[in-house]
Amino acid sequence: MGSAEFWVLVAFVIFIGVLVYLGVPGKVTAALDRRAAKIKAELDEARALREEASRLLAEYARKRDQADREAEEIVASARADAERLAADAKAKVEEFVARRTKQAEQKIAMAEAQAVTEVRSAAADAAVSAAADVLTSQARGPLGDTLFDNGLSELRAKLN
Repeated sequence: MGSAEFWVLVAFVIFIGVLVYLGVPGKVTAALDRRAAKIKAELDEARALREEASRLLAEYARKRDQADREAEEIVASARADAERLAADAKAKVEEFVARRTKQAEQKIAMAEAQAVTEVRSAAADAAVSAAADVLTSQARGPLGDTLFDNGLSELRAKLN
């Protein structure tokens, strides 16, 4: 019993006994169990967060797809509206040009009619003037006196 190894063994056994008596192995086990439970809880929470993130990602992808479809519909509707407005504007311009052309043609026809009327009037005035000049020159002299006398006698007959 005198060896040093023996006393080290005895001290070691006593030390282990004191540790067991004080419940150190239970405390260590409990601490390890708590640590394992905490790690498990963190893993569960991480898994739940990952699932929620996946769900949110899928939801946002769906919303993005829906927004893309709506944007395409809006663009298609805007194109259709623009084409319709362009067609309406073209039709209105064509109608305006046709109306203006018709008005111009009517003004031209009226101007032509007025010019023809003025030419006829001028021709009639010239003819009357020429006839008056001819009659005036022929009515002077003996024929004029005879015509005057005949006219005067007709006037007296009609007045009486």
